[in-house]
Amino acid sequence: MIPIANPDLGKAEIEAVSDVIESGMVADGPRVREFEENFAAYCGASHGVATSNGTTALHTALEALDLGPGDRVVTTPFSFVASSNTIRLAGAEPVFADISRQTFNIDPDSVRSILESQDIDAILAVHLYGLPCDMDELVDISDEYDVALIEDCAQAHGATYKGQPVGSFGDVACFSFYPTKNMTTGEGGMLVTNDEGIAERAESFVNHGRPPSGGYEHIQVGHNFRMTSIAAAIGSSQLAKLPDYVAERQSTAKQFTEEIETTAVRPPIVPDNRSHAFHQYTLLADERDQLLEYLHDNGVGAKVYYPTCIHEQPAYSDSEATAPTAERVADEVVSIPVHPALSEQDVATIIQAVNGF
Repeated sequence: MIPIANPDLGKAEIEAVSDVIESGMVADGPRVREFEENFAAYCGASHGVATSNGTTALHTALEALDLGPGDRVVTTPFSFVASSNTIRLAGAEPVFADISRQTFNIDPDSVRSILESQDIDAILAVHLYGLPCDMDELVDISDEYDVALIEDCAQAHGATYKGQPVGSFGDVACFSFYPTKNMTTGEGGMLVTNDEGIAERAESFVNHGRPPSGGYEHIQVGHNFRMTSIAAAIGSSQLAKLPDYVAERQSTAKQFTEEIETTAVRPPIVPDNRSHAFHQYTLLADERDQLLEYLHDNGVGAKVYYPTCIHEQPAYSDSEATAPTAERVADEVVSIPVHPALSEQDVATIIQAVNGF
């Protein structure tokens, strides 16, 4: 079975971790500061705050923006559940807009319609599967209504909108370094921002509410969301490889789009002003479940991300949201392997399997 993901961890990562272990400083420390600085620079941001995972990065961002009880955040219902869970964990309320069928991302027209009729405090936009949202529209809307804009870049490392890296548009942006992502630290996350105040509040929140000077003064109630030096060492090695990883994913995706010919599926659409990082290469298929079974029978580890919209999850049974486009898309999406570890034969096998269906 060709796996849907295959993390690339090798000699560089082993040596980096060994150096940290030999140093004796395996928790938070200089290696984390170095990784924060370099990753923020990669995103075109001034500040980076490393966290224990992508979910804690999102939670930290919301806390750093002082979003909590009584506040309402517009977001997408078609995403991994963490994007909405963190809103609730911060004490705020998620409000679900619908998505674009073309890009699978939050629809700016739906966002605007909600802001015209409801009191909203922030927008949390997810660059799903590695494709940037329509950032011009979302930035304009956030400016017009004076609400915060958060970018969830958990799947979009290396993606760009009009040549500008994702993570550099909103008030704050968050990344995940889970093993299946375009780069990994094992488990880990990162918050990036150009706002020094947001960065300082985030840095404090992830470290038990301490000020930058540390010690046993606690200026706010915080969590222990810190990244370890071991994770940061892996992340620094992976960051050096990230441009090549993304280029390989884009090359494979291009081959898929050119050579998948069956009319039973629709390949992903990439608007001209965006570069897709292809965390996932996601097809639309009317007979999705049959396609999934056929691909598995032919050795392709395809998977559905995500079969149930968030507002339809049991944990959100109190939601009165409707998102007809998202609900339809959730019944039709299927992702095929696109990671850099694929061989030429793997790529050929995947194309043959999809066309065979």
